Amino acid sequence: MGSEQKKITAEQRRRLIPVTHWNRYHPWPPIGGLRYLIFHAESNGFSHCIRRVGRTVLIDEPRFFEWVDRLNENTDPSKWSQLELLK
Repeated sequence: MGSEQKKITAEQRRRLIPVTHWNRYHPWPPIGGLRYLIFHAESNGFSHCIRRVGRTVLIDEPRFFEWVDRLNENTDPSKWSQLELLK
């Protein structure tokens, strides 16, 4: 299996969830919490998890959990905006 085939397979598994449907799949964070993260996305690194299609805001599920893991690695919140959380 070539690396190109692996990449396509990984992309197929990626799930984009509309913000309004997030709690159908995950209990945390609530929609209000997601909206807060989206509003402050440039300062908290959450912009990496967001995809916009027209007026619809989608959360890239795997990137969301990568973002959470990165925040857990860096427990000092004052440094979150200074970190390049996801490259």
